[in-house]
Amino acid sequence: MNRPLKLPLAAFAVLLAACLTIFALYRRDSGTSGAWTYELVNTFDHDPNAFTQGLVFEDGFLYEGTGLYGQSELRKVDLETGEVLQSRKLPDQYFGEGITIFGERIFQLTYRSKTGFVYDKETFELLQEFTYPTEGWGLTHDGENIIMSDGTPMLYFLDPNSLKRVSKVIVLEEQKEIWWINELEYVEGQIFANIWPDDRIARIDPDTGRVLGWIDCTGLLDRRNLRDQIDVFNGIAYDPNDGRLFVTGKNWPKLFEIKLIPTK
Repeated sequence: MNRPLKLPLAAFAVLLAACLTIFALYRRDSGTSGAWTYELVNTFDHDPNAFTQGLVFEDGFLYEGTGLYGQSELRKVDLETGEVLQSRKLPDQYFGEGITIFGERIFQLTYRSKTGFVYDKETFELLQEFTYPTEGWGLTHDGENIIMSDGTPMLYFLDPNSLKRVSKVIVLEEQKEIWWINELEYVEGQIFANIWPDDRIARIDPDTGRVLGWIDCTGLLDRRNLRDQIDVFNGIAYDPNDGRLFVTGKNWPKLFEIKLIPTK
């Protein structure tokens, strides 16, 4: 008969700690997601006529790409007042989508035209056009590559100079594909993504495509007595210098600064 193994208390504690570490790693690698809600920090005015498709914060200003045929624009916006300081209208045949700023250039997608634009950040002068084979939805960058969504579970990584695809990942929560990935923002090594038409933001590992968790932004906008044109939650911007996170929606009259609060 085998005798039961007896361990000294200290050895047992070490073994238990090792088991807990292995279990935590297993949970992380097996796709277990975290969950966050928000604390409202500030509320700012936002143009209710802006059908927000892309949002970026840089050098103290918001940059916004808006959509709809005949109304799409690239804008520079005063954060505190919501005033549009600078704008460039897209030709009427284009439905504007996501934007990102890489160095001194602004990149903007269009919805179904398979055409993107590159502008000078200061003047909004059009520098070049580029093409892609899918629809255009969201846009951000990781400091090395432009990252693009097209409404499918795929994220595409583009060379910022040639604008050719260099890689792609499929976004999964456990084994479930996440569809309708929309506006993107790169935040401290993760991709934050609006999921159309949800009020949640997915936190995505850019290397694997795995969903790390969800931010529930339900209830940000009081929808009582609002005009019919109020549309879905869309638009994420991050201030890396001060760690501020801004969100809004299409035709929302307000833009919000939020702080993330873990819920479990």
